[in-house]
Amino acid sequence: MTRCFAMCKPGVLNRRLVGQVITRLENKGLKLVGLKLMNISKELASKHYAEHQGKPFYDELVSYITSAPVVAMVWQMDNDDCVTLVRKVVGATKPSEAAPGTIRGDFCSHTSHNIIHASDSDASAEREINLFFKPEEIIDWKDEAECWF
Repeated sequence: MTRCFAMCKPGVLNRRLVGQVITRLENKGLKLVGLKLMNISKELASKHYAEHQGKPFYDELVSYITSAPVVAMVWQMDNDDCVTLVRKVVGATKPSEAAPGTIRGDFCSHTSHNIIHASDSDASAEREINLFFKPEEIIDWKDEAECWF
């Protein structure tokens, strides 16, 4: 079993795209095991973006992510590399490099207002899941349709 953290950023809520984002990840066969709508504090944002502190775009990242609610999610795959699959559905970070058919390729036009975050490694996924979710907020449920994916 592998997991990936993903987050719909404020632009997704503002544009009413949450359902489409979730649908695309579900259609890939990923299992949603954690979901919450939340406001992110500057403290949590600084922990989440710790690797970017000191970079020219850091303040803009924190400002954007704390500007409105986000949807935090935990996705799971029982037999595959969840992080890789989520990132393929999400698409490249730069909108100009994101392929049509990916979430970023279809809905994102500005890197600074990227509409979705997805963990870039298993280690990042574990760290990010622990930042945003308590263990009891993740529900691993029996997926009766998993044989089809």
